[in-house]
Amino acid sequence: MKNPKNPPQLPEIEKPHPKSFSENPKDRGRKIKKEFEEQVVQIDRVTRVVAGGKRLRFRAIVVIGNKLGKVGLGVAKANDVVSAVAKAKNSAKKHLISAPIKNDTIPHEIYQTYGSAKILLKPAAPGTGIIAGGPVRIVANLAGIKNILGKILGSSGKINNLKAIILALTNLAKREK
Repeated sequence: MKNPKNPPQLPEIEKPHPKSFSENPKDRGRKIKKEFEEQVVQIDRVTRVVAGGKRLRFRAIVVIGNKLGKVGLGVAKANDVVSAVAKAKNSAKKHLISAPIKNDTIPHEIYQTYGSAKILLKPAAPGTGIIAGGPVRIVANLAGIKNILGKILGSSGKINNLKAIILALTNLAKREK
């Protein structure tokens, strides 16, 4: 005789997260590995004046990195935000650089300018963390630099500051070799 108060418990079946597996039927059950992490830094509405009026587009600034020393910056425009972000991501993949990382920090201090943007990057002791603001924090985090001191000294424009940081990391690599 069945006991109505205690129905038999069926074992719980764990369902995989829908985005952790491929949607392609041939690849069912295989996990998707993301090579790079991406972060959208800024999206702007930009217009240009043409004979019939104004044309609206979107500009996206995207930084990608693998947290193992590779980082890239991409800037692109498109008619909608999704396309602009996708184009910027592809541009960032084409412009990857390798940042030299020693003991989770940079090997030496560097001062870099790009246009009116001025960047100062200093190595930091273990356990310090990323003491920097805005663009420096984003690039350092995606590059895999865990301890760094950074200061933006000139322009507050994100594009030139990001380009100055990428140039600084490139120059670190040249001095290292």
